[in-house]
Amino acid sequence: MDYVKTIALVAHDNRKQDLLEWVRWNYKTLIQHKLVCTGTTGKLVQETITGLMEEGDRQTYPIIRLKSGPLGGDQQLGAMIAEEKVDILIFLWDPMEPQPHDVDVKALLRIAVLYNIPIANNRSTADFIISSELFKQQYQPIKRDYSSYLNRTVPGE
Repeated sequence: MDYVKTIALVAHDNRKQDLLEWVRWNYKTLIQHKLVCTGTTGKLVQETITGLMEEGDRQTYPIIRLKSGPLGGDQQLGAMIAEEKVDILIFLWDPMEPQPHDVDVKALLRIAVLYNIPIANNRSTADFIISSELFKQQYQPIKRDYSSYLNRTVPGE
């Protein structure tokens, strides 16, 4: 592995099993990277990885567990993305179930797009990301220049 990435793993309740299946399929790759998870997802991911590890496997970094999404975990993760501390977001959200913290979910996805990090919202996209040649190397996303927005004239100033 040429470069350690920080990978955020998030899943709504109805998608947690999908994420855990993906983690089981990819755990040998994932244990070489820093993992950040919200609440219950983090607990389940840690249990899954620990249960799969064979003799000789070594989880290089502990899993960082944030608060549960509805209790601020989505916002914590958004802050990490804004601080450029997350390289990839795997967020399996449930399109069929209304979420009480939907505005937080939208804000998290918005900030990930704003900072141009790869986002997977389904298993197929997660598979493409983890199997990409770019996954195996350092990758610096192209950042849009927002200086004109930051330096704009605000009426009344």
